[in-house]
Amino acid sequence: MTTISHASFEKMESFMKDVFIKVGVPVEDAAICAEILIESDKRGIDSHGVGRFKPIYIDRIRDGIQNPVTNFEVVKDHLATAVVDGHDGMGHVIGKKSMQLAIDKAKKYGIGMVVVRNSTHYGIAGYYATMAASSGLIGITGTNARPSIAPTFGVENMLGTNPLTFGLPTDEDFPFVLDCATSVTQRGKIEHYDRINKTMPEGWVINRDGSSESDPAKALAGLNKGICALAPLGGLGEDTAGYKGYGYAAVVEILSASLQQGLFLKALDGIDQSGRKIPFHLGHFFIAVDINAFTEPALFKKTTGDILRELRASAKAPGQERIYTAGEKEYLAWLSRKDTGVPLNDSLKKTLKTLIDEYGLDAYDFD
Repeated sequence: MTTISHASFEKMESFMKDVFIKVGVPVEDAAICAEILIESDKRGIDSHGVGRFKPIYIDRIRDGIQNPVTNFEVVKDHLATAVVDGHDGMGHVIGKKSMQLAIDKAKKYGIGMVVVRNSTHYGIAGYYATMAASSGLIGITGTNARPSIAPTFGVENMLGTNPLTFGLPTDEDFPFVLDCATSVTQRGKIEHYDRINKTMPEGWVINRDGSSESDPAKALAGLNKGICALAPLGGLGEDTAGYKGYGYAAVVEILSASLQQGLFLKALDGIDQSGRKIPFHLGHFFIAVDINAFTEPALFKKTTGDILRELRASAKAPGQERIYTAGEKEYLAWLSRKDTGVPLNDSLKKTLKTLIDEYGLDAYDFD
């Protein structure tokens, strides 16, 4: 039987920072990476937080396909725009610096857009959109990823989960942040289901024969082998508008590759023809918009808040207690978790224990 314990956010963030330093990430960059990862757990997004710390970041550094020291190079800078080469460094560091650059440009020119090539997984996209919203700006970001989504009427994994994410300031206690993949689900959630031994709903993952795969372990193995694929947002086929998710995933792919002349689709597999692991060379884009260039920021926040409040106050479906708006559940998760911390199941605690033993971090104990 799986048991759940909790660790404080401060302790877990400090632990991740120390492990990042142990694998060669500079102290300042390690702090950025740990901050963004723990933010996911604070928001209740368990698919992208501590659970991905070792397999997505530490293991990739140790495998030599991700550089612990980030060379953030602006290769083209033109007033409100810039192109960045991340040289396969830490995606969190590249993402934070890129969005800050877009924010700085927006405050000067009214809008800023920064595109990135040769990056790595940058964590939750909502972190960067929230950076802009917290600065009183509109934030938009997206990233491509290793192939996962099958095109409508297809069964081959071609597109990444490719989130298209927006952050908008409001007059409420939390911003409007829409952070979701353009697939029905994402690998991180399937990994979470696998850790807790939970069967997936039908229709999330499709096999090459068109059947649905509900075993998370088989789905993950199939995705890695290219014999399974995620359904696009809206589902398989056209009856539930899966073509819309497919279309938005393609938009994110284009904006994450074409402007910066980066890699795309199958070239992001992270595996060469001999089966050897290689860097993923991901692409991102970051847009910041200065609200003050259009209207008074206070008026924008009030109107946005009014829209959200009216949506939540609208007629509810039978049996439903409330209607939510984007960013609200994450805010409620923070209120619920701020005094308890990160939930840890047995599998995750075992993984953390291996890192503690391997790097001699005996000051930490997550049992």
